[in-house]
Amino acid sequence: MEFNLSNISSESNKQEKVHTSVLVLGSGPAGLSAALYAARAELNPVVLGGMEFGGQAALTHIIENYPGFPDGVGGSDLAELFKKQAERFGARFEFDVATEVDLSKRPFYLKSYNKEYLADTLIITTGASPNHLNVPGEKELTGRGVSYCATCDGWFFKDKDVAVVGGGDSALEEGLFLTRYAKSVTIIHRRDQLRAGAILQERAKKNEKMRFIWDSIVTRINGSEKVNSLNLKNVKTGEESDFPVDGVFIFIGHTPNTQLFKGQLEMDEKGYIVPDLLMRTSVPGVFAAGEINDPNYRQVITSAGMGAAAAIQATRFLEDHESA
Repeated sequence: MEFNLSNISSESNKQEKVHTSVLVLGSGPAGLSAALYAARAELNPVVLGGMEFGGQAALTHIIENYPGFPDGVGGSDLAELFKKQAERFGARFEFDVATEVDLSKRPFYLKSYNKEYLADTLIITTGASPNHLNVPGEKELTGRGVSYCATCDGWFFKDKDVAVVGGGDSALEEGLFLTRYAKSVTIIHRRDQLRAGAILQERAKKNEKMRFIWDSIVTRINGSEKVNSLNLKNVKTGEESDFPVDGVFIFIGHTPNTQLFKGQLEMDEKGYIVPDLLMRTSVPGVFAAGEINDPNYRQVITSAGMGAAAAIQATRFLEDHESA
């Protein structure tokens, strides 16, 4: 399910104002899990679903590593099941986008395209977006040979030839993981040396399944129903070539969706929110869960777990302040 901004009216100055105990930003696994736990605590949470309901997980054709689904489950189907379960207990979903937030005092103020909100607690689950190559064929073939998660999709490439774009730690870690399944894994890097740590480089170069194409960029991803080749260009010689491949994994970094909170919450040098082990951010009453503060795992199950923890802590926060 995609969210179309053209359906949002931003012309009206008379926006509805809503006061809620728990406001959840984001509708990926962390947000949906937070909504479920807050709803079962009878807090009637409001969830702003954003532009892509289900988050990055909804873009995955089939998820086979989420417990309870021995035959796998479609990413968008799983998100819809999460949503129905949360709604059953009273969660309210708004397919709207946050445009402004003020965390300087409670209740926290948030403005969206359609409404204004006052929230006693806020759970931020807006995720992180993988950086894209932005080349022809990438968007069209996402989920059909183009992937941004080896752990999620590696199994589908048993005995296949795959490429990994990138030269950092993530690219080599994911590439090494893919050697468990793929017949060959080719690292394509725009420079003549890797940026990854020395130990990872040593492991990669010793792995018989791994190959390297240096000084090259992908200019196009080809295929009709699925990926079948990449157009490559050598950045030093200008030479172009066609590289047959069954899949391409893109690991050129992630960008956390934290722009709205800069200057209001503590973040690390990459822009990820830095909560404590209880999902509490630097502002009391504001919690963060999922890929917004997780540059390491990026799994449905870990994000869902963090969302549950954030909702439990928000419930306790509200209880403490009500009894104070």
